[in-house]
Amino acid sequence: MKCQYLFLLIIGLFLSILPSFASYEEPIYDHSAYTECKSVPEDALYNGGIMKDYRTNENKVIRSETNSYNFVLNNLSGDTIYSFSSWIRILDADSAVMKASLKTDDGTVKCVGNVIARPGCWSFLKGGFVLDLPSSYGLLYLQPFTYQQWKKNQQDAIDKGRKCTAIIHISDVQGERVPGASIIIEQLSRDFPFGSAITKTILGNPAYQTWFKERFNAAVFEDELKWYSTENQQGVVNYTIPDQMLEFVRKNQIITRGHNIFWEDPRYIPSWVQNLTGPDLKSAVTSRIQSLMNKYKNEFIHWDVDNEMLHYDFYERRLGINTSLEFFQTAQQLDPLAKLFMNDYNVVETCYDMNSTVDAYISKLRDLKQGGIFMDGIGLEGHFTVPNPPLIRAVLDKLATLKLPIWLTEVDISKNLDKETQARYLEMVLREGFSHPGVNGIMLWTGLHSNGCYQMCLTDNDFHNLPAGDIVDNLLKEWQTGVVHGETDEHGSFSFSGFLGEYKINVNFGNRTTNSTFSLYRGDDTRHLNIHL
Repeated sequence: MKCQYLFLLIIGLFLSILPSFASYEEPIYDHSAYTECKSVPEDALYNGGIMKDYRTNENKVIRSETNSYNFVLNNLSGDTIYSFSSWIRILDADSAVMKASLKTDDGTVKCVGNVIARPGCWSFLKGGFVLDLPSSYGLLYLQPFTYQQWKKNQQDAIDKGRKCTAIIHISDVQGERVPGASIIIEQLSRDFPFGSAITKTILGNPAYQTWFKERFNAAVFEDELKWYSTENQQGVVNYTIPDQMLEFVRKNQIITRGHNIFWEDPRYIPSWVQNLTGPDLKSAVTSRIQSLMNKYKNEFIHWDVDNEMLHYDFYERRLGINTSLEFFQTAQQLDPLAKLFMNDYNVVETCYDMNSTVDAYISKLRDLKQGGIFMDGIGLEGHFTVPNPPLIRAVLDKLATLKLPIWLTEVDISKNLDKETQARYLEMVLREGFSHPGVNGIMLWTGLHSNGCYQMCLTDNDFHNLPAGDIVDNLLKEWQTGVVHGETDEHGSFSFSGFLGEYKINVNFGNRTTNSTFSLYRGDDTRHLNIHL
């Protein structure tokens, strides 16, 4: 069906045409996004930038024979990150997926954003791309950032969302302030969950256990809870391995995600289950969810209830269209304290996959909500080949409008790339995730098997770091407050800015010493602590 579309351009390019970035005010990244279809579009981000003048001869709008529109921009800067957005309204069609693509003068075409547009109202599309080399023209609409500006926006977001300022007030037993007191502050634990998948090879492996617990405060079992692991033969249920893995994470106070109850992909459904139909299949899935949830009630912080349901529908095709909804309802009843997540791939990794556009994800969440399931969290797997940082940020912006915790649940980089490139791309993804205010946790998909890892390892089998492992260690160090030494001022106070988490403090003045602990947590503008010597 041919459609007609109206486009309200919300585009910024004001920096790319300037001879120098240095003499102008740096742009601040705008996290604004919209998921609802609006009768009237909102104002342009970045005040429209150069595209407020897009009708000039230099920047043109061209309608093609295929009923698409090309937005021609000349002289795009290389070594630049571009963010863009637009409002789209369909005039004479049902809802349709609209994909934005960039074509540069060397013929390269890449998908840089998408949206499910609906008739009669305005839908918001947000995306972006990285342009490493300059282009004499591009067919799109853009807001450029230099790499330095992009990183500065990341750091500003980290300082605002992942850190807190604390003022320590020291007084004696009479309540008099104590100037000149010596203070030593050390962070004991991080508030932000940063972890990795683990495998059964961690059992009885002290080197693996030590390496893991020294770095991570969160875990997920890569395979050991999946149906094909716990009941490979019908009626023979064995939880021995996950029980032992739970002992390890409990002992080391590591929070753990439950992955997964069901997996819609037929390749990972036990063969005996695939042979069942009707009441027999219904009985099997009921037995599975009740057994698993009753066994591990209150053990896992999250459950991925019906994995990859945007891409596959094995159970709904066999048992009816409400099957996924029933899975969530049962999980909610059996383990009410656990947060229930959708979990899928290619939502944040790319915009080529029309099954898992950000709007398709949101639509599925709304379908579940209409059925009475209020989702607790958004799971984005994050299996990347070449990350697109502005697209990642745009997708996160849009999902963040739902006010649900967002987790990157299975982050890795394709094994088809060399290890140095894997490490470089991993750093891009982790910085985007950690700096985004809507992201509440990051999990790496780097569980170590005897024959390596799914796509990317952090270490070799002797736990010597590979390049990706160096990146993780460096970021963990960067995102933790180092030991702080200081002295109270003339008012008996000392201030510092630290990452959210638990701290210990030692105060010394003359022959008096005291030790205490305190927390910095999200929501604090400034934390005031009073300590008596």
